[in-house]
Amino acid sequence: MLVAFIVNLLFFIVYKGYKNTQNIVINNVSINTKQNEHPYRVLHISDMHLENISITPEQLYESLRNQPIDLIALTGDFLDRKRSIPKLIPYLKVFNKLKPRHGTYAVFGNHDYVLSHPNFLKLKQVLEEYGCKTMQNENDVLMINGKPLNIIGIDDFSTKRSDIHKSFKGLANGYNLVLTHDPNIVLRMKDVPFDYLISGHFHGGQIHWPKPYHLVKMGKLVRMNMVKGLHHHDGKPFYISEGLGQTGLNIRIGSRPEITFHNLRLKSSTDKIEKTAEAV
Repeated sequence: MLVAFIVNLLFFIVYKGYKNTQNIVINNVSINTKQNEHPYRVLHISDMHLENISITPEQLYESLRNQPIDLIALTGDFLDRKRSIPKLIPYLKVFNKLKPRHGTYAVFGNHDYVLSHPNFLKLKQVLEEYGCKTMQNENDVLMINGKPLNIIGIDDFSTKRSDIHKSFKGLANGYNLVLTHDPNIVLRMKDVPFDYLISGHFHGGQIHWPKPYHLVKMGKLVRMNMVKGLHHHDGKPFYISEGLGQTGLNIRIGSRPEITFHNLRLKSSTDKIEKTAEAV
C-alpha cells in the first residue's frame, strides 16, 4: 500500500508539474512610469528551450496579439540541438506578426553555445533572416521622440563570453537598456551606467519547491535569493524572467512559464546627473 501511495503521489506531482508548463503568466513591470504617461513597452521572452516547450506559436500569438509593443527582447537559450532550429521559425513568424514598432533584438545564452560552431551560425542566421538583430557584446541606438535609447547586448556571462567594455563602446548619453542572458553580470556592473537590465537563465528555479537548492551552482545571485522577478543591485533595477520553456524534465513546480512586458519611462540616469550638475 505504501509503495502504491508513493507511486501515485509521484505520478500526480509529475502530471501537475507538466500541466504547469502550459499555464503561462503575463507579467507587467513598470519602471519609473507616471500616471497619464505612455510608457515604452518592451516585450521580453527568455529561455524558450524549444526541446521542452509547452506553449505553441499559436498560443503565443493569441496571448499577445492585442498588446501594443514597441520592442521585442529575446534573452537567449533558444535551443541546444541542431534539429530544433526549424522549430524556432514559427515563433519568429509570430514575433514579426506582432509588428513591434522598433524591431526585435536577441542575445544568446549558454544552451545556444552548446551547438557546434556551424550550427550556432545557422541559429544566428535564422534569427537574422526573420528580422532579429542579434547582439554579441555590441550596441544599437534608437531615437525615440528625439532622444536616444541605447540597446546594449552583453553576451553570456556563464560561458565567459561577456565583454562589458566592448558592449558599451561608442555610446553617447541616453537611456541604457541592457539585454543579457545570465543576470549574474550585474555583480560586475557597479560603475557601469545602465538604467535597466533584463535577463533570464534561472527559470525561476523551474522546480522551486521547497526552495531551488539546485541553482546554487549557478552563481552568487542565487545565494542572495535573487532568482526571478524585479531586483535592485547598487541602486539599479534588473529583471530575471522565469522563461518560456524548460530544461531536463518538462515540468514546473513552484514556477510558471513567463512572458513579461516592461513599461519604461525613457529618462536616463545620466540626464538626471547632468541636470543636478547644472543646478549646482
